[in-house]
Amino acid sequence: MTEQSAAAAARATVYGYPRQGRNRELKKAVEGYWKGRVDAAALRETAAGLRRTNWRQLADAGIHEVPSGDFSYYDHVLDTSVMVGAVPERHRAAVDADETQGYFAMARGTQDVAPLEMTKWFDTNYHYLVPELGPDTVFAADSTKQVAELTEALALGLTARPVLLGPVTYLLLAKPAPGVAADFEPLTLLDRLLPVYAEILADLRAAGADWVQLDEPALVQDRTPAELTAVARTYRELGGAADRPKLLVASYFGRLGDALPVLAKAPVDGLAMDFTESGAANLESLAAVGGLPGKRLVAGVVDGRNIWINDFEKSLATLGTLLGLAGQVDVSASCSLLHVPLDATAEGDIDPEIVRWLAFARQKSAEIATLARALTEGTDAITAELAANRAALASRAGSALTRDPAVRARAAAVTDADGRRSQPYAVRTAAQRAHLRLPLLPTTTIGSFPQTTELRTARADLRKGRIDTAGYEERIREEIREVVTFQEKTGIDVLVHGEPERNDMVQYFAEQLTGYVATRHGWVQSYGTRYVRPPVLVGDISRPEPMTVRWTSYAQSLTDRPVKGMLTGPVTMLAWSFVRDDQPLGDTARQVALALRDEVDDLEAAGTSVIQVDEPALRETLPLRAADHAGYLAWATESFRLTTAGVRPETQIHTHMCYAEFGDIVQAIDDLDADVISLEAARSHMQVAGELASHGYPREAGPGVYDIHSPRVPSAEEATALLRKGLEAIPAERLWVNPDCGLKTRGWPETRASLENLVTAARAIRTGPADDGS
Repeated sequence: MTEQSAAAAARATVYGYPRQGRNRELKKAVEGYWKGRVDAAALRETAAGLRRTNWRQLADAGIHEVPSGDFSYYDHVLDTSVMVGAVPERHRAAVDADETQGYFAMARGTQDVAPLEMTKWFDTNYHYLVPELGPDTVFAADSTKQVAELTEALALGLTARPVLLGPVTYLLLAKPAPGVAADFEPLTLLDRLLPVYAEILADLRAAGADWVQLDEPALVQDRTPAELTAVARTYRELGGAADRPKLLVASYFGRLGDALPVLAKAPVDGLAMDFTESGAANLESLAAVGGLPGKRLVAGVVDGRNIWINDFEKSLATLGTLLGLAGQVDVSASCSLLHVPLDATAEGDIDPEIVRWLAFARQKSAEIATLARALTEGTDAITAELAANRAALASRAGSALTRDPAVRARAAAVTDADGRRSQPYAVRTAAQRAHLRLPLLPTTTIGSFPQTTELRTARADLRKGRIDTAGYEERIREEIREVVTFQEKTGIDVLVHGEPERNDMVQYFAEQLTGYVATRHGWVQSYGTRYVRPPVLVGDISRPEPMTVRWTSYAQSLTDRPVKGMLTGPVTMLAWSFVRDDQPLGDTARQVALALRDEVDDLEAAGTSVIQVDEPALRETLPLRAADHAGYLAWATESFRLTTAGVRPETQIHTHMCYAEFGDIVQAIDDLDADVISLEAARSHMQVAGELASHGYPREAGPGVYDIHSPRVPSAEEATALLRKGLEAIPAERLWVNPDCGLKTRGWPETRASLENLVTAARAIRTGPADDGS
């Protein structure tokens, strides 16, 4: 590769970095603050220490330009709402009284005030707080956080680039505030918002920012001509300001499409683009618009969302092509490294052969620095790194750990008939009602109950050898007895065993399936202080033995009411794992579906009459471009049916989805052919019930009436009001009553009170006047 001149030396950079710390120090500090054990000053000091550690790690890895402003106590979209003054009126008093407590009130709510709605960040498992805007929204600049964090980084002697959510994406992510007409378009507030952004950019320039990054991931989705016109106006105005830093507009998660020529012509100083597999079309599109002469291009050639090592030779070939398409080419990951764990070297329990194939945030930073060095100095400068990279890639490609001929043969033999129930829904529902004999508006929960300190302690004691397996299992039995007894006493109709034995709804199954590898320290933020450890899908998938039958059967032995068997569906098993990138996702989904099918069949054989296969990630994993939807939904819905289609008509199949926008996949929900679906609906005020009704969804549904991501307890009257709203769309004979999601993260006091109120609401409507929509 030809060396760049010294003046054009490639810089290594990243868009963002994991926030939690090596030992999840941020989680512990924030939750300590909520419980009153940590004061605001100590929380701020912990956060500052984590930022310093992150920046030093990046600098030590060879990153020339570190991000600032990407750190958050809870969510960066919520931070943006604070930055532009878009605080909902119901939270204004709390924010004015105490900024920190008010911030968390917006995120989590209080007993008296509901939080902001939460949903998925594009096609990831990260959740953001949805801005609430209306025609009366008044924006006001508050650059305090961004300026302070930039100042911290500069004080360490680092080159720092503040990262802000771009104004167009911010408005496109927003929703009409409660009480505002549903057809209100937040993008109409753009002219009101742009002067606020201009003021913040000027503040950052005055504080020492040379460059500022404006993230616009919404531009990799299908955008209307009016929206693209808004993009042009945004960057014409911001780029034309006299007192501003250099502007780097960043997109990620896919191809820019029609937005690329708009941004290429805009008076901004650089673009950051995704050049991994998901965004490979960007290379062709960039050439088609004549490149970015005289501008900076930050090339995301290292995958920021998955954990496999980079193919250096492939990335260098891409970078070499890009050298002729921009005035300056720098190297980065495809998106923020927030979406991967911190450090693969901490995984001492994983086979060393597999560890060679893994790159977490620290390893990806080193990869980026290596590629930047090669781009500047030539490949001779990284001879040793190239050799090691080739060897690791060859090790993975040739490893017996990745292939199982028996699994592949079984998957290849699947027919269309394997994915169809033996009877249509109309026949099945009659058989299920006769068998289960449930009341009108049956009540249930989604699956998990609170994971108490005692449970977590028992799990840690087992892992460290302080108790034996028999002692641990007795603790699990005791917990199941308590959960079943509570549900019976409360009056819940379809029970669950509470999942006390499960560490995570994906990891628990991954640890029992061949082909998966579980990490010990691979934490990734899902929302707020909720972190998950996505397992790594290394090879072909099979189920050696039953995974859930024992504990489900034990729970059923304690009650005459039906107990649901609880499984995580194949799409979610992929979406919430780090998937293999050496075969199509649909092939992997089919393997997982067949393994889960064996479990469904065994649950039914053991006497389980209701089986829930959760697919909360079905909408999350939907491709960002409409042209790609059909191919994805074909294999996604097929894999669910393949999991569930083998049961008898009287066995009732449930599924569950949460915290996503469901309106554009209602047909896919229908195509799953589940008998009952439960969905998140409390924060969105039953929006999904109307969407199901508009589609003509013919099956039973349980739009949630209890927001489990907030500590507040909904009153019986509140739950009743939500149920009545649901009944406006769904007839009573097809409406279930349930929370939004599992109760694992909640405490027992609020869980008891909330579920008692939920049951009270269902009974009130059952026995009330005939205005229930039946």
